[in-house]
Amino acid sequence: MATGFFDGVAPATFQHYNPDEVVMGKRMEDHLRFAVAYWHSFAWEGGDPFGGQTFIRPWHPQDDMGRAKLKADVAFEMFDLLNVPFFCWHDADLRPEQGSFADNLSTLNEITDYIGEKMEGSKTRLLWGTANMFSDRRWMAGAATNPDPDVFAFAAATVKSCMDATLKLGGDNYVLWGGREGYETLLNTDMGQELDHMGRFLSMVVDYKHKIGFKGQILVEPKPQEPSKHQYDYDAATCIGFLRKYGLEKEVKLNLEQGHAILAGHSFEHEIAVAAAEGMLGSIDMNRNDYQSGWDTDQFPNNVPEVALTYYHVLKAGGLGLGGTNFDAKLRRQSIDAQDLIDGHAGAMDVCARGFKAAAAMMTDGGLEQALSDRYAGWQTPQAQAMLTSDLDSIAARVLSEGIAPQPRSGRQEALENYVNRFV
Repeated sequence: MATGFFDGVAPATFQHYNPDEVVMGKRMEDHLRFAVAYWHSFAWEGGDPFGGQTFIRPWHPQDDMGRAKLKADVAFEMFDLLNVPFFCWHDADLRPEQGSFADNLSTLNEITDYIGEKMEGSKTRLLWGTANMFSDRRWMAGAATNPDPDVFAFAAATVKSCMDATLKLGGDNYVLWGGREGYETLLNTDMGQELDHMGRFLSMVVDYKHKIGFKGQILVEPKPQEPSKHQYDYDAATCIGFLRKYGLEKEVKLNLEQGHAILAGHSFEHEIAVAAAEGMLGSIDMNRNDYQSGWDTDQFPNNVPEVALTYYHVLKAGGLGLGGTNFDAKLRRQSIDAQDLIDGHAGAMDVCARGFKAAAAMMTDGGLEQALSDRYAGWQTPQAQAMLTSDLDSIAARVLSEGIAPQPRSGRQEALENYVNRFV
């Protein structure tokens, strides 16, 4: 149904994104699998740490089911204007907070039934669902890691309801985003117990996935120092170590975000390469931070060279599979018009398409892979391979007998940077 919110708004136009263009044997839409984030696009009201609401939307205040359904109507209008294949949600984005679990469950079921009806008339599908277990004051000391067992129980019930809703709507993934799984001070924290509880919680999620026959991926999302001073899910390497400790490395993959990578002191391609090396790359949240701000600003991507390197490592890993490119991105507080929502997403889709095509061209050309092969070529000799199954005594004896005296070799970083710039 038409809501009037997008009256007079021009649909998305693209310079680089063509969903049907075939790149490396597959349609671009199927490579990139773009998704709109329900929370930033429709639930966020324009606040920041120093100021409140700047967006005045017809579904504000978001406190009853009539407005929740209007918000869904607007969302699907926008999905059509963008011709986007996927969307993502937290439960709290879709329905008003009711206080009790029973009431939250009732409204979640009602709104996801309504969204299911909307999906019947739309090409847009669900990339993933998740539970917001960080905004309400009940989560102030965490969810799975909360010292109060009643909060743990409320969190478990909430995740069950969101997994059920994700299955009902045909989602390809379920994400656990531990926004407050961490601590502020060790003076009141038993870290070992909290980590064990979080490991047990995630194991129950995996068990429930198999119980209900959910065929999608379970993903966890690394996030450093925000809002907790010490997040247990700091970065990709931390999460991989956690998953291995609790025997979940074959059941759970990672949903990686560019903004979180920057907050952790990494590049996005670093986080993707870490996950890919362990076979745990699941999906990506594409946004960017303001490099002059220490906050997770979640702006739409606009840097083609950064995006190109991101997709280069995605392609090296074999692609996104059941994952996708979710725009976990929001407008600036001063971009208050409906047209801004279309322009922000369309520009981001173009940037990603341009970067992706550059990444595909680099993969086809093979220059970076040849440089890697050349740099590590020495390891292909029988002597080098033998070292990997040898011992220190044998290696030391060989160094002495052969008079091995290695000389440094250039890493040729400038030449490789110049190579990348030929494509972007």
